[in-house]
Formats: sequence, structure tokens, C-alpha cells
Amino acid sequence: MGAGVSRWPLARAVSRKGGLGVVSGTALDTLIARLLQDGDPGGHIHQAARYFPLPEMAGRMIERWYIPGGKPEDKAYRNVPKWTPDPPRELVELTIFANFCEIWLAKFRNPGWVGINYLEKIQMPHLYSLYGSLLAGVDAVLMGAGIPDQIPGVLDALVRHQPVTYRLDVKGGEASMTFDPAALWEGKTPPLLSRPLFLPIVASHILAQRLSKLGVDGFVVEGPGAGGHNAPPRTPDPETGQKVYGEKDKIDWDKLNALNLPYWIADRKASAEGMEEARALGGYGIQVGSIFALCKESGLTSELKQQLRRNGYRCELEVRTNLKGSPTGFPFKEAILEGSLTDPDVYKNRRRVCNLGYLAAVLSLDGSIVIRCPAEPVKDYVRKGGDPKDTEGRECLCNSLLANVGLPQRYPGGRTEPPLITIGETVSSHEVENEGETHFLRQLSSEHGRSYTAGQAYDFLLSGSR
Repeated sequence: MGAGVSRWPLARAVSRKGGLGVVSGTALDTLIARLLQDGDPGGHIHQAARYFPLPEMAGRMIERWYIPGGKPEDKAYRNVPKWTPDPPRELVELTIFANFCEIWLAKFRNPGWVGINYLEKIQMPHLYSLYGSLLAGVDAVLMGAGIPDQIPGVLDALVRHQPVTYRLDVKGGEASMTFDPAALWEGKTPPLLSRPLFLPIVASHILAQRLSKLGVDGFVVEGPGAGGHNAPPRTPDPETGQKVYGEKDKIDWDKLNALNLPYWIADRKASAEGMEEARALGGYGIQVGSIFALCKESGLTSELKQQLRRNGYRCELEVRTNLKGSPTGFPFKEAILEGSLTDPDVYKNRRRVCNLGYLAAVLSLDGSIVIRCPAEPVKDYVRKGGDPKDTEGRECLCNSLLANVGLPQRYPGGRTEPPLITIGETVSSHEVENEGETHFLRQLSSEHGRSYTAGQAYDFLLSGSR
């Protein structure tokens, strides 16, 4: 659900109800660094730091990023270093620490299951993110936006604190990252770790068949109506020739069931009827995001949640699949909201900057590694060998998704990064109007955007009642 939307309060609330509460693992290094610069509201990061098994590392993170009382509201956040195949130690430590904190807080005094979700497309933090979550006892790892075929082996090595290498997808060359977790312990005995379940996110039975041979524990099966990044369509439109979602993109449920692995379906299933449909197909249940993205415990700002709930309830919310906006090249779901990056005037007036770089591609030019993003300033993209046409219509997801959760970067003159809401089609005006009184917004919210809790959402999904 984007960076910071499903943080530990939401994951903990779902887990305590009996579901698998999932933390979004995207950009946790930046998120935790900014929260510390805001004075660590509630003191939660400090609480988790007391239980971090490498206290000297935790101390360095607090000393480097924490501002007592928080920075002045109009001042910019200090950005974390950008990722490269050879990251600085301070970034490695921050990433391990940040992932530990989120999972530890979600699991604290909670007997339920907690997972974490990463994007395969954002490869460079993987080894350190996974290790931090393992140190906190994460129960399941989910990963989509690519083919995560290296993760089972990585998990097997990291739970034993063994050195591990991760092959990067490099255009025009080769590169990899290596991490030896035992070196962090400086001769001390590291704790025993449990291997979590690995549940890759797939959009086809073909990919599920391939991954089933690698030691995965099940799947999340996403359809094109799910929020966030989607698999690219493969069916050509006979009139335009452009790719659209059609027959080639449909799941063969019989072939999926033949793998004898559990799976959960994510595609406009946010209802008790959706649960029944998923089980009838052979699934164990459903993965849902939008209903929880709009609940009280979600990390979205209260103003954005109320606006989305109100517009959705009134059948005034358009959710589109943007085939070109994401720098990843994957289709991306986004809500059309005035004042967000989907507003043409906001997009036009935003000054391009690439100060985070999570979605940048790794390339090899003349034997050297280059980090390039089509959403960065056009002159920089062209200087790195890119075609200026590739920059047209691209959106800076890194900055906008952090703005969604109240952590926008600020610039001189009062400029701030605008939000960009990613959400599933289930809250679009078409879906709400068609489903009528059975829709979750009609049951849980109101025309004024009334709030509801994660517990109420969970009960609705199981019973269809308030």
C-alpha cells in the first residue's frame, strides 16, 4: 500500500484480529529517519531501539537522526544517502534498524502473525531490509513487482547469518551486492533466527509454476484491479494494437491449484462475497489493501483518508491505471484527486528532483555503473544516456508516496512535495455504485467520510456486517 501506509499500527491491528498483518517495507530507511527528525512522536522508535540486538548500532542511528522536539515544520528533512551497489555503512545500518523497528513494534505483545512486503524492483536494499525484519522475528515475507526468484535462497542464508550475494538487474552489464551479517556481530554470538514463510506476489499461473520449484510457501495472486503496481497487460487490442488486459492475462485456476500450495487472491475482493469467491476458486482467502488504507490505523494523512472515503462513498472517485507514470515501467493504480500529482497543474508546476532514487534503474555504461530514473530532471537523464521521450509523463513516486503519509520533503520558498494516492479499483465510483449497499464504504463510512477502524474492516470482510 505504498510507503508508510501499512505501518506497524495497522499491521498489528490486523494481526491481533487473526489475519496476517503486513508492513510495507518500501523506503523504511527514509521513513524512520524522517520520523526521528520529527522528534519520534510517541517515542515508539526509541522503544524498539531498546530491544535491538545490536545496541551500539541502534545508538548510532538515534544519535545521527533524532531531533528532540522535532525539526521546525518549515525546514527540510535531511535525506538519507541514495542507494548504490556499494552502499555506505550508515545506510546499511539504518536499513537494518528501520526494518527491525517496524516488525518489532507490530509484534510487541502480539501473538498474531506479522509479515512484510517488498518490491523486487527495489533491489538494492533487499539484503539489509530482510535481515532487519528477520532479527525482529517476521513471520512472512511477500514480494512482487518483478520475479523474486533469489529470495528463498537469501532467506535460507540470512537466518544462519551466512554471507549472501544478490544479483542486480543491470541493463547492459552485470552487478551484485554481497552482505556478511556475521561481521556485524564482531565475534559475538548472534541470535537464533526462524525462517519466515515466503509468499511471492504473482499475476499468472505461469510465474507461480516457475517459482513453485524454488521453495516458496504459497502465493498472493493479484489481478489488474489491485492497487499499486500491476503486471503489464499482454493482450493486444484489435483496434489500436496497444496492450490491454484480456484473455492472455487470465489465471488458469486449475493449473494454479495443481501446485498444491496455498494462495490468497487480491483483485476487488474486499467483501464477504469476495472471500467466498476466492475460496470457491481454491484460494485460502483474500489479500486486501484499499479497505485498510482508508481505516483509522492507516498511515495516510487524516485529510487524504477523509477525502478518499467521502469521494468514494459519493461515487465521485476515479481510479485509473497509469501505464506510463511509474518510473519502473509497470502499470500503476492512482486516484484522481485535486491537489495531488494526478492534477495536471500540480504535475506541470512540480520541479523535477531525484533526491531519493528508490525506483532508479541500474545500468552499465562503458563498464561503469550508472543510476538513472526517467522521473529525474530531464537533463540529468539525457546526460546519463537516456532518451528524453522516456521522461514524458513520468511521476516521482518516491517523494509523493512519502507525502501521502505526512512526511513530504520541503524546499525553499514554501514548496512541498505533492501526494499521489495509489489505491485499488474497489473504491472507484463505478465499483461503489454497482455494489451499492454491499460495498465496504457504504457499510463502514458515510457521505462525509466517517472513519472506521481496522477491526471493523476485518469483521466486515468475514461477516459482511458492521
